[in-house]
Amino acid sequence: MLDPDYVVITHSNVNLTVTSNINSFASERRFDKSLAVSAFKGKLELLTGALTGSMKLELYDKDNKLVTQIEGDDKLLGSFPIDDGMRIHVIDKAHQPGEFEDLSKVEKFELGDDEYSKRQDSARAFLAKNKLGKFSEKSADQEKLKESQLKQEKLLADQITVNSRCEVRVPGQMVRRGTVLFVGHVHFKPGSWVGIKYDEPFGKNDGSVDGQRYFDCLPKYGGFVKPQNITVGDFPEDDLGLDDEM
Repeated sequence: MLDPDYVVITHSNVNLTVTSNINSFASERRFDKSLAVSAFKGKLELLTGALTGSMKLELYDKDNKLVTQIEGDDKLLGSFPIDDGMRIHVIDKAHQPGEFEDLSKVEKFELGDDEYSKRQDSARAFLAKNKLGKFSEKSADQEKLKESQLKQEKLLADQITVNSRCEVRVPGQMVRRGTVLFVGHVHFKPGSWVGIKYDEPFGKNDGSVDGQRYFDCLPKYGGFVKPQNITVGDFPEDDLGLDDEM
């Protein structure tokens, strides 16, 4: 017989791990044992997404063995043999396992570039309004300068014809002469370029770059330069103003 002076004291709260059949997530939560099962289910609905109307609760011990079913909406949570470290497994009959994790059924929201540009709450609109990033005045000036340079290059390149004799003067390099064999755009750098077959082996290639050929010449006789570094005219071979040398 229990000693009348002996009092059993239990905690008013219990720490439980919550799992469910509709997702793979687990969470640890503290619950008041004075909760009615119906109120307990309401809290579990917020945690798992399972519906209270179709919810079934299973209580597992620390060894993952089924202890009992939590049934009876009017019963108190503390009326069940429940203790810290146990697990409540929520089963929702209305949903399939993993249903909330299957993104293939989620309708994707796609916004075109034009529509995105019209939005006032986008990151692009914020950068433009505050003149940051590519919308800054410095970036805008640099972009305008770059566009102007490309246009100027194009105008100069349009005046150069293939098979013309030319003289090449690149800052920091020796003066070279050769024949124009290519004028246009290349794959390795932006802008307009001129392909030259030099009279002497002062070039860097044979008319090809990275396996892509633009013209033919011997190795070290080919090169690509910007049109502003070229003067087209009557430039005979082997005549670089060295006649005075003995």
